[in-house]
Formats: sequence, structure tokens, C-alpha cells
Amino acid sequence: MEIEQAQSLAAEMRRLALAAKEASRALSRADTRVKDLALRAAAEAVRARTREILAANALDVEAARKAGKSAAYLDRLALDAQRIEGIAKALLDVAALPDPVGEVTRSWRRPNGLEIRKVRIPLGVILMVYEARPNVTVDAAGLCLKSGNAVILRPGSDALRSSLALAAAFAEGLEKAGLPAASAQVVPTPEHEATFELLQLDDLVDLAIPRGGPSLIRAVAERSRVPVVKHYQGVCHLFLDESAPSKQAVDLVLNGKVQRPAVCNALECLLVHRGAAAKLLPVVGRALVEAGVELRCDPTALTILARAGIRANPAAPEDFGKEFSDKILAVRVVPDLDGALDHIARYGSLHTEAIVTRDLASARRFQREVIASAVMVNASTRFNDGGELGLGAEIGISTTKLHAFGPMGLAELTTQKYLVEGEGHVRS
Repeated sequence: MEIEQAQSLAAEMRRLALAAKEASRALSRADTRVKDLALRAAAEAVRARTREILAANALDVEAARKAGKSAAYLDRLALDAQRIEGIAKALLDVAALPDPVGEVTRSWRRPNGLEIRKVRIPLGVILMVYEARPNVTVDAAGLCLKSGNAVILRPGSDALRSSLALAAAFAEGLEKAGLPAASAQVVPTPEHEATFELLQLDDLVDLAIPRGGPSLIRAVAERSRVPVVKHYQGVCHLFLDESAPSKQAVDLVLNGKVQRPAVCNALECLLVHRGAAAKLLPVVGRALVEAGVELRCDPTALTILARAGIRANPAAPEDFGKEFSDKILAVRVVPDLDGALDHIARYGSLHTEAIVTRDLASARRFQREVIASAVMVNASTRFNDGGELGLGAEIGISTTKLHAFGPMGLAELTTQKYLVEGEGHVRS
């Protein structure tokens, strides 16, 4: 990029961030009723503009298809009437949630009479960087609005037309509620350098949230002067303990891997207790293969499946710890619970881990020792989702332990400050 072009882009991004900063002041003092009005009006506008949004999305999908993107990638990018209705409903769900701003999380009185409260406040300006998921545009805008934050939305170039169309609908809601248009802005240029310029503006942007593949996360983390909360890989494991019931094992494995294989809470690796492998692997493996899943197995699992006449391939070393985002599943037989815990500690991505067991002691130990944003017992990895956990729509699932860990709903988009009241108190 030429120097003059780069300077122009930097100035444009600073103007955009300045507008967001100013909007964040208005949002921080906005009444809950006004924010909810904007969200409901935005939902109506998304529904009313369905044809326009689908037309923009069709152009994005066709361009991605010509560029040779995978079927899983195209699935993440594509919108249809049902998905658009889901986007509108998510806004209504957020409007129905309690407003976190101003919530008193703790209060106490000091011996000297000082009254102290700890209350939630907005973060300020959030930069959301994401790839081919147009729904994130509205999900992020809605959550940031309800939590009193302005948001700068930076979709991947493949989703830019769809995101601009969705943002135009959201802007209708802001206008009807009398809130600043700069409360939710989509970066209008596909230039990668625009993202890096925004990431330098630590005087204007309070938090960056990258959501996408490893290369995107690394690029943001390495180039940012703004604090970053990472929505990193979803290398999710399911461990079938020795006492795992066969039907439950099949149901949870299929749900985790097959329902939507490209999402971050999809199952990527199946671990099976050696004592149950001969019983469980054939029935689970057969169900997976019938559902079109390619199995990549360690030698023990491969032998058991071969004896049962089930098609499988040898796993390469890099298949463990890999996010396939497709109908591919790594399979390994482990000696026991300790073996499963060791494998997860080595290959997990801190996203979601699950166990199927009837043994309470094993369940409790798994919960206690596994480090992940969500630990499931006898439940699918697919439940690590803001909506499924009752948080409403989510801005992402943080695999960073600070300041949020797991689905980032409204509370995770706030920080807290102390309010201290006295009667002329002075410190001795």
C-alpha cells in the first residue's frame, strides 16, 4: 500500500473510532427502555429487509464459491429466510434480558461508616473482528447495545456485503430509538490494513474480540495495542468412560459431530476408555460412518473398528489437537480417566470438554480437573452456547481466562467500578 493511501486509511479508521467513542458516551447513559426499543425496531427492520439481505448474501456466497471455499465455509457464510428469522429473534431475546448496566454486584459498609458498592458499567468501544459469519454482525451489535457499548464490526471480506445489509437494518432500530448511528459501524473497506490500524487505537478502542481461525486470532493478538479476548479454536473432546451407556454415547457423539460440524463447539476428538472400547466403539463408529463421518483412529481404535467391519483411517499425529470443522473425527482409545485427562490437557483448546459416565466420582473428577470454558457431564459439547446456557445471544466464546471465560453474554461485556459514599470522611 502506498504511503498516501495508508495515511488516508489510518485517518479514516481514526474518524470511525472517534465516532464510536462519542457514541459510547451516549449509550452508557441510555435508559434500558430506549435500548430495548432500538433492539425491537432493529428486529422488525431485519425481517422487513429479508429480500435485500438475501440478495447481498447471495453475492457473497457466489464470490466465495468461485474462490473455491469449502462446503463448511459456505455453510457458515450462507443465509436463508430461517437464519434471518433467527437473527431477528436473537435481537428480541436480548431485549428481553435484564440490563446489566448499573447492577450492584456487591455492597458493604466499612467500620468507619463508608458505604461501598460495586456496580457494572459498559466497557466502552469494542472492536469485533470475525470471518464469514454474517449473523455475528447483528448478534454483536445487539449485545453491545444492550450492555451500553459502541461496537466497530470488522467482518471478513467474504461477508462484507451481507454485513453491510444487516447493519443497515440495525441502524434503522438505532434511528427509531434516537441513538447515535455510530453505535454500531461496519468497517466499509475490505483492506486488511484497516483492521491493523484500528488495533493501534488503544486511546479510543477498549477491547478487541477476534472470532475465527487460528491465523486470524494470531494476527490480531500479535498486532494489537488494544486488550484482546480470544475466541480461539474449538478442539472439543468427548470421553466415553467405562460405564458410558451405549445409546447415550451414540446420541452425544452424533449430536456433537454431525449436527453442525463447522461450528466451534462441534466435537473434534472422541476418547474411549479401554475397558469399554470393544463394546462402545463398534456401535458408535457404525453410526458415525453411516452419517458420513470420516474416522481417523489410533492403532487400537482402528483394530477394533476393522474387526467390526467399520471403515476407518489411521490417524496422523497432527489429527489430535486439530479443529477439522468438517465431518472428520479423531478417535483414540485411552487406558482410563487419567489417560483422557492427560490427552485433553495436551491437546485441548480450553473451549468445551465432555464426559459420558454413570460413575459420579469420575464425573466430579472430570469437572474438577479439566480446564475449559465449559465442562459437560452426559451432555453434548454443542450446549456451550450463549443461548443454550440462558445468556441470550453471545458475542463469542472466550478461550482467554481474562477477563471472560466461555460464552460472552451481557455481563461479560461490562466491567465494574466502585461507588464510595461518605459524610466528609478523611483518611487518617
